[in-house]
Amino acid sequence: YQKRWVKLDADYLRYFDSEKDAYSKRFIPVSSISRVASVGDQKFEVVTHNRNFVFRAESDADRNDWIRTLQQVAEERKSKPPERTSMVPTANGAMDLVDKCGFLELRGFKNKLFVAVAGDKVFLYKNSEDYRLGIGITYIEMNVGNVKEVERRAFDLTTPYRIFSFSADSEPEKEEWVEAMRQAVAAALSTAEVAEQVWAAEANRACADCGAPQPEWASINLCVVICKRCAGEHRGLGPSVSKVRSLKMDRKVWTKELVELFLRVGNAVANRFWAANVPPSEAIGPASGSEDRRRFLVAKYREGKYRRYHPLFGNQEELDRALCAAVTTGDLAETQALVFCGASVSCATGDPGCPSPLALARRSGQRLQMEFLMHNQTSGGCWKRGHRGRAHAHSRLCRAEFSRRWCTLQDGVFSYYESERSAGPNGEIRAEEMVCCRVPASRASHASSSSSRRRLESTFELYTEAERLYLFGLDHPEAVREWVKCLAKCFVPPRAEELLSHEFERIGRLHYKGGLSLERAKEGWFALAGSTLHVCSGSGEREEPLQLRKLQELCRCQRHSGTHLGHRFCPTHTPFSMVHAAQTLYIQGERKLDFLGWVQAIRRAAGSAGDTLSEQQLTEADVPLLVDRCIDYITQCGLTSEGIYRKSGQNSKTTGLLEMLRKDARSVRLKEGEHHVDDVANTLKRFFRELGDGLFTKRWSQDWLRATALEDEEQKIVEYRRLLGSLPAVNRATLKTLINHLFRVQRFSGDNQMNTHNLAIVFGPTLFQTDGKDYKAGRVVEDLINHYVTIFNVNDQEMKKQQDEITAIMKMREAASSGTQQAGDFICTVYLEEKKTEAEQHVKIPATMTAEELAFEILDRRKIVMKEKDYWSCFEVNEREEA
Repeated sequence: YQKRWVKLDADYLRYFDSEKDAYSKRFIPVSSISRVASVGDQKFEVVTHNRNFVFRAESDADRNDWIRTLQQVAEERKSKPPERTSMVPTANGAMDLVDKCGFLELRGFKNKLFVAVAGDKVFLYKNSEDYRLGIGITYIEMNVGNVKEVERRAFDLTTPYRIFSFSADSEPEKEEWVEAMRQAVAAALSTAEVAEQVWAAEANRACADCGAPQPEWASINLCVVICKRCAGEHRGLGPSVSKVRSLKMDRKVWTKELVELFLRVGNAVANRFWAANVPPSEAIGPASGSEDRRRFLVAKYREGKYRRYHPLFGNQEELDRALCAAVTTGDLAETQALVFCGASVSCATGDPGCPSPLALARRSGQRLQMEFLMHNQTSGGCWKRGHRGRAHAHSRLCRAEFSRRWCTLQDGVFSYYESERSAGPNGEIRAEEMVCCRVPASRASHASSSSSRRRLESTFELYTEAERLYLFGLDHPEAVREWVKCLAKCFVPPRAEELLSHEFERIGRLHYKGGLSLERAKEGWFALAGSTLHVCSGSGEREEPLQLRKLQELCRCQRHSGTHLGHRFCPTHTPFSMVHAAQTLYIQGERKLDFLGWVQAIRRAAGSAGDTLSEQQLTEADVPLLVDRCIDYITQCGLTSEGIYRKSGQNSKTTGLLEMLRKDARSVRLKEGEHHVDDVANTLKRFFRELGDGLFTKRWSQDWLRATALEDEEQKIVEYRRLLGSLPAVNRATLKTLINHLFRVQRFSGDNQMNTHNLAIVFGPTLFQTDGKDYKAGRVVEDLINHYVTIFNVNDQEMKKQQDEITAIMKMREAASSGTQQAGDFICTVYLEEKKTEAEQHVKIPATMTAEELAFEILDRRKIVMKEKDYWSCFEVNEREEA
C-alpha cells in the first residue's frame, strides 16, 4: 500500500500524492462504481465495471464511513454507463462530447498519454483503454489555464499550480490541439446569463434540429437555438444561410431586442415553419453522426425541403407586398414565413418616406420586426461576405462580381442606390455602425484594357457593428483613398483625427491595455501604416507608436480573469499581446470579423517584408533579429569551436533554419543540442550573401573596395568612417554588430584557429557578394576588425562590458563541461515584497526558468494563494538596487 490523499465529490473518486496537490494521480468516475465492500481489517474494495481498487483506511470506523458514503453516492448515480468512445463524464453525470482526443507526449512521463479535450476540461489518461473505461490520471479545469505555443511541435498548458509541457506528432497536429484547448479556456470563461434568458422559453431548452438538451448556440437570422454539434454544421451552410453565435460567449451580439425575439419566435415558431413536414425516417437525434446532421440541415435550411410553404410562394410581387404589410404588425411568424419563402427584405415599398420594409417597421415602432429584418438583410449594392476567411480574399476582383451602385456620404450616412436617379437607397450604413475600414495593399494590374473581363484593382472594405463586411470597388486608387478618408473622418471621433494624417492600411476601434495598468482596458482608435501601429485613446491621449518589426513578442494570450471597462474580455476573441522594449500592449476586439482582420494585418506588418535589411524583423538597436539570434548563439556556444565560419554546416539544415528565421525570427529559439554551431554559422553567412542590396549597399560598395588602395593608414580609417556614416541606419548598426562579433571570435583564435585574416577570407566575398577572386573585399573586412575600436568609436566602457560578457560565458561553459553545475544555473536571493531578512528566499535558478515560474515558486514556498485579481511582478535588481 502507498499512502495517498483521497477525495470524493459528486463526480469522481480521486487520489493524490498529498493534500497540497492540485492534480490527482488517478480518478474514478462515481458513475462507473458498481459495488463497494469491506475486505478485511481497515480495508475496502471499490469495484468498477472493469477494474477493482483496494483502499486501506486508518481505522475500521474510518473505513466504514468511506464505505457508507461511497455506497450512497454510487446508488444515487447508478445507471448503465453509455458508450465512451467519444465521450467523457460531465459534472451532471451525463456525457460530454470530446472536441479533440489522441496521444501526446507530456514532459515527466516516459510513455505518451491519451489526452481528451471536452467542454471546459482537459483529461489525461494512461492509454486509450483507460479512456474507454473512463478511468484517468487527472483532469485540468481550463478556467485557470493558459495555452502557449513554444516551438515546432511543442506547446505549454500553464496553470497556477503546474505547467504541462506537451508535444504533438506534427506541427499541424499541434495547431489543432492548441486551438481545441483555447476553445476550452473560452468555454470555461463564458457566462450563462444570456443562455438562461433564452432558455426561459421551454422550446429553446432543446436543440431545434436534434433535440439535445441545453443548447448553447444559436442561428441569429433563423431564430433557432442549437447544440454545439449542429452549430458546426450550420457554419458549413455559410453565413448567407445561417449566422451562428454563442449564447455564452458572444455577449455583445445579444441585445435586449434579440433576446426578446428568440423568446417570441425561437425554436417553437421556427420549427413550425422549417420542420413542418419532416419524415420520421429523416429526423436526427442527439447521437446522430456528422454526415447525417449535415444532410438533414442542408435539406432543412438550404433546400427548404420540410418547410411550410406560404400561400403566396412563387409570386414575388405579392410576397413583397405582403411583407411590407406584415412588418408593420407584431406577426413575426408571418414575416419569417414570407422572408424564407422568397420575399425580398430590401424590396421597394412605393412609399418615398419609407423606401424599405425596415423603414416601415421603424416608423411603426415594431422593434422585433426591425431586429429580424436586420439579421436577414442582404444588400445588392455591394459584394460582401461575413465569413472569417474573407480577410484573405484577393483584391483583384472581376467587375462581374460587383453590382454597380451610386453611393453618397451625407450627414454621417453612407447610402448606395440602384442608380443616380433612384428615389430611395438599396441600403445604408450609419457612422455609428462603422467600426473599421481597410484599404488592401495596391497591386500592379495584370489585366489589359482590352480585356472583356476588366478587373477592379482598387477596393476598400468596411466593417460594421453587426459583424458585416462590405467590399466596394472603384476604378482608381486615388478615388479609393478619397472615399476611405471621408468615411474614416465620419466614424473616427475628432479627438483621434490625427490618425487620418497617416497613409494607413487599416483604421478602426479596439479595446486595449498598456503599461503597468493591466486591470482595466480602454477604448482606443488604431491606424496601421506600413509596419507602424498608431494608437489614440478614447480620451484623445496619444500613445507612443509601436514599431511592429521591433516587437519582442507577438502572440495570442489567455486571461484567467479581470474586469475591463465594466465587462470581461470576450473569451471568444482571445486577447492579442504585443511586447515592445518600452511597453506591452494588449488589444481585444468586440467583433470577431474585424478583430481577426486586425490580428492578421498586425502579424503581416510585424514580419519580414522582403530581402533587404530594413525589411527584416529588428531589435531595438536596428539589427535584424535573424542576425542577432545567430550571433548570440555562436557567442554562447561556438567561440572556441575549431574552424567556426570556415567549416560548412549541413546544407539541408542550413536551408531549413534560414527559412524559419526569415519567416519569423521572433519565434525561433536556437538551443544547444538541437542546432549545431556550424549550421547556425552557415545560416548567417548565407543570409548576408543572399541579402538584397547587400550589407554595404550597391551604391557604396565600390567606394569601400576603393578605400583599400589608400596607403596612409590614418587616411584609410577616416575614409572608412565617412563611408560608415553614409550607410542607412540599419546597415550601419548591423555592420557594427557583425564586426564586433568577429572581433570577439578572433580573440579566441588560439582555440578556434580563426584569426583576423582567416575571418576576412571567409566574410569578404560573403558581405560584398563576390566570387572571392578580388582580394579587396577581404581587405575591407580585415581592416574593419583590426581597427574596430577606432572606426566604430567604441569607448572603454563598451569594451569592458564585452570582455565581462565573454568571461561570464566562458566560466559558464567551463562549469558545464566539468559537470559541477548545469550551465546557466545560479543561486539567487529573492525578496518577497520588501528587503528584509524574514522576506528572503534562496532559489536555484536554471537557465530555462521564466519569471512566471520563479514567482509561482516563491509564492508556493511561502504558502501564498493567488486570489482572483492578484497581479505579481518579478524584478531583477542590480548591485545599486535599481530594478
